[in-house]
Amino acid sequence: MKILLIDVNCKQSSTGKIVYTLYEHLKQAGHTAAVCYGRGAKINEEGIYKFGLDWETCLHAGLARLTGKNGYYSPFSTRRLIKYIEEFKPDIIHLHELHAYFVNIYPLLAYIKRQKIPVVWTFHCEYMYTGKCGNAQTCTKWLSGCGHCPAVKKYPKSLFWDRSQTMFLDKQQALKDWPFTIVTPSKWLAGRVAKSFLGKHRCEVIPNGIDTQGVFYPRKEKPELAARLQPGKKIILSVAPAIMSEEKGGKIILEVSRRLQDKPYEFVLIGADKTKRYADNVFLIARTKNQDELARWYSLADVFLTGSKTETFGLTVAESLACGTPVVGFESGAPAEVAPAPYGYFVPWGDVKGLEELILQVISKVPSRAAIRDYACRQYEGSVMARRYMGLYQQILTSQNQAALE
Repeated sequence: MKILLIDVNCKQSSTGKIVYTLYEHLKQAGHTAAVCYGRGAKINEEGIYKFGLDWETCLHAGLARLTGKNGYYSPFSTRRLIKYIEEFKPDIIHLHELHAYFVNIYPLLAYIKRQKIPVVWTFHCEYMYTGKCGNAQTCTKWLSGCGHCPAVKKYPKSLFWDRSQTMFLDKQQALKDWPFTIVTPSKWLAGRVAKSFLGKHRCEVIPNGIDTQGVFYPRKEKPELAARLQPGKKIILSVAPAIMSEEKGGKIILEVSRRLQDKPYEFVLIGADKTKRYADNVFLIARTKNQDELARWYSLADVFLTGSKTETFGLTVAESLACGTPVVGFESGAPAEVAPAPYGYFVPWGDVKGLEELILQVISKVPSRAAIRDYACRQYEGSVMARRYMGLYQQILTSQNQAALE
């Protein structure tokens, strides 16, 4: 099979790591694979092509802010991507994230539809069935067509105009009468898709995969910054980009730390603006792209705490489990699905008292770290994800060939 993977990133960010892991396993299985991505550093590896032009991405972002419409610009980058598709001639295209100012969605989808190339589209977020939001959270306007968007100033932000209803209708028009296959990484997100205007599409659940052998495994070596922690204390770790934002729950985590300041615990939050000691029991660390360093932090921690308001999967949750560390957090979105008991424990969103009690319970009786890791390897190892996708690709191509013979 010839498979083309398309995403905003490659190797970096949550989806970029997932795409690269899948790409490597496809090649190892003897398939011809390529990755086209729009943003980030240029990767000098065979079969990986950055089609996005950085200057055009900046222009796209500016135009989106001015007009309120995201995903309508980047004509040169889009043409470069279509040209690559024409030359590569894939048997199947696997789409991932298409927002983030790097491609004009509509001519790209129109081209793929005209060429009748089979498509698998992994929805890592909710962007393609909402007006503009990657994570609609408690808002339900996407069920009826969006408009009067309460998040118009949030990513992808608009300075002046609310175009959420226009974008919703354009997506609805672009995706109708097109039998592509949707994949979601969680049952929770699949349930949301089922309620959307894409509810009649085929939708499969394939959990995201991580590298549990070469990166996310229990480490004995401590991260360098561990020397700045207070000795003898239990470590409660949280990891998220922009961790102090409302969506990632940093302020709630700090509230939990204040409640537990008389306990021998230290909170480590990775994803802050800068590295500093925030309080006697709180150490903030700037966001890092070093996966080896993250794995060491996961291994050092006694508990991993996710404070996110909503996650469509929770890659950091899976990474923590792979390093043998149990998880606690809010039962909001998919993390409770990714880390079921006894590997993870959750309370309703905003229940700070309940979260405090969970931490005390889990630390007092930590599950077997070996059992936690074994579960993560069986569920989230990259090769497991790749086998599921390869089976889906083959099934789609076989059905297409049979239909052509009839």
